[in-house]
Amino acid sequence: MIAYIAAVTFLIITPGPGVLTTAGVGSAYGFRAGLAYMSGIIFGSLIVMSSVASGLAAIVFSVPFVRNILLVGSLTYLLYLAFRIATSGARVAFIETDRPLGFFNGMTLSVINPKAYAVATTIFSGFTVLPDSPYLEPAIKIIIFGSISVPMHFIWLYAGASLKRLRLSPKIMRLVNVGMATAMLAVVALALYSSNI
Repeated sequence: MIAYIAAVTFLIITPGPGVLTTAGVGSAYGFRAGLAYMSGIIFGSLIVMSSVASGLAAIVFSVPFVRNILLVGSLTYLLYLAFRIATSGARVAFIETDRPLGFFNGMTLSVINPKAYAVATTIFSGFTVLPDSPYLEPAIKIIIFGSISVPMHFIWLYAGASLKRLRLSPKIMRLVNVGMATAMLAVVALALYSSNI
């Protein structure tokens, strides 16, 4: 159980599209405006977890045409995001939009996010919590995931909302951008590895 909790914490806290865009909405529009988007991200993550646990994701991804469309679309978005972050210069490049992204946008991003499927597959197949309870184990894993995911996303949202108040030097901002872009490329690599391409 402790190993599972540690793995979930690590997998959620590492930068991916969900947490980076959550921080971006917070940075651009403030904490309150980011709550709806963050709620969509978390709800979408729970949809992904449930679809992986039930086998629905395996059925959908077994259709090569559907799987390839989702994979190419997701990876294209992630590469674009990494490019935007890396080439943003001295300003901190959390994703900004003309208006706050809402619940539906967050949910949609989670559902097409390859990192979400990689995380869900890893935590469902790599850890045993209750080996004698095949129906209770997925429910417990989803509850634990949610109880860790919610505060982690709050932290990212708060960090994004707080970022505007910090006066970081251009050098530090560039380092933050390069770090975020590298993290996004790592997510792309993980998605490609998980898809057996």
